[in-house]
Amino acid sequence: MANLRLGPLLRHTDSATATVWIEASRPCAAEVRCPDGAHGTARTFQIAGHHYALVPVTGLTPGTSTPYEVFLDGSRVWPPPGSPFPPSEIRTPGDGGAVRVAFGSCRWAAPPADEHDAVGPDALDSLAARIAADPDAERPDVLLLLGDQVYADEVSDATKRWLSARRDLREPPGEQVADYEEYTRLYYESWLDPEIRWLLSTVPSCMIFDDHDVIDDWNTSASWLADMRATPWWRERLLSGLMSYWVHQHLGNLTPGELAADPVYAAVCAAPDGTDVLRAHAARADADPAAVRWSYRRDFGRVRLLMVDTRAARVLDEDARSMLDPGEARWLREQALDAPGSYDHLLIGTSLPWLLPHLVHDVEGWDAALCRGEKGPRWARFGERLRRAADLEHWAAFPASFDALAALIAEVGSGAGAPATVSVLSGDVHHAYVAEPSWPSNAPAVPEARVAQLTCSPVHNSVPLSIRLGFRFGWSGVARALGRLAAGHGRVPEPSVDWRRTGGPWFGNQLMTLTLRGRSARLRLERAARAGRGAPPALRTVTETELAP
Repeated sequence: MANLRLGPLLRHTDSATATVWIEASRPCAAEVRCPDGAHGTARTFQIAGHHYALVPVTGLTPGTSTPYEVFLDGSRVWPPPGSPFPPSEIRTPGDGGAVRVAFGSCRWAAPPADEHDAVGPDALDSLAARIAADPDAERPDVLLLLGDQVYADEVSDATKRWLSARRDLREPPGEQVADYEEYTRLYYESWLDPEIRWLLSTVPSCMIFDDHDVIDDWNTSASWLADMRATPWWRERLLSGLMSYWVHQHLGNLTPGELAADPVYAAVCAAPDGTDVLRAHAARADADPAAVRWSYRRDFGRVRLLMVDTRAARVLDEDARSMLDPGEARWLREQALDAPGSYDHLLIGTSLPWLLPHLVHDVEGWDAALCRGEKGPRWARFGERLRRAADLEHWAAFPASFDALAALIAEVGSGAGAPATVSVLSGDVHHAYVAEPSWPSNAPAVPEARVAQLTCSPVHNSVPLSIRLGFRFGWSGVARALGRLAAGHGRVPEPSVDWRRTGGPWFGNQLMTLTLRGRSARLRLERAARAGRGAPPALRTVTETELAP
């Protein structure tokens, strides 16, 4: 008999269809059944001895909530017997309702409930507890996980013990994951958490990787990549990271139509064992990042989400550094400008913030100039060491890309049919803030839309005092002056836009939620807080503000 090893995860939903992802213990037929007759079936496919299915569910009714069950070879495996949680549901959008988008990034797996949690309560656990306590109350229509869903390079003590029983940790990569099987351990540890498992079964999710899904500072520079490729363990780590991402995260980001047209998915499903097919796909992505697109678009009524890959799609040549390769940049532009007037809100999901504290922005631009050779080879070597040590690899470290995104946002946000808001959603930096840009009056386009950088991180991770102090200082006037001195040394021109912090910085394990109704937009930031003895953690509102009335 087949058992459910992982999942179910509710991924894509629209007014009539959904996809549900599962991992089973053996090859089988997976089925999703709803009491109103909506259903779906799929055979599992095999990767590295594991068996997965992405079940397309059809026949759903717009604007309804329906519970669902999962069957493997005809035997019910979800919900489990005696589950303390309400039934998992598929909620389909209706016409004209609000769209609630919750987002955050950077989640270490929470320890078991009977163990001390050194980094405090998990914001996703807290969200699950709130929804479970009142299933009919407001909940997110979609959960955006903006990177570092797993930490391949910073594993828990329990995973270290598991790794040590499998191989000699004195050999590289030591106490980090090495291959596909070890990646699956990270997903089990993270997604078998009872609250997280139920939450992901009942709230649709969209995901994108960031560096720790593979390794810290992934694709920082051409020099960094050359050093990594020279190590004997890197290729297996990277291919395994991309393969496990494709299986666990990327597939569920796609619509049923996109899945049906995906040749890699078709080949994996058609093969008795899809491991070699998927490994070849990952190798193509490594050899030529432009050959594989991890970015994607989702539309939620009149809300458009463009989730952008800012890790694998980089151009790292120092003379042509770009956050996005030309094809990826062209895709982003085409999707943002497609059918003007057809959406009221544009969300650009990028794991790395576009707008940073001014000091950090200027230092990253200065460092990029040094590495480019503006001050000679000695400064270039210093710049590369600094770039790696200080994680100077956000949009500001790719100045042309920073300005190109500013120009695109201005073009999208101006003229007839412009949306009410353009929001850049990011994580990565282990704190939350709101920043709003302004364009010079002589710019080619000045947006009428409200534009905001909305950064929210971490969901569950540590926030050292040094980060708190550094980012508080980074927004100060003194820090801004220091940043301009550094930029002047590197002959870095002023950025094409200015910006100011309008909220934060806030620290802790937290989530942001955008509520979008018509052309109005409201932002809420909530922090996970410990409740009374024996009570689950709770989300407490830190701030709530109108972005568009």
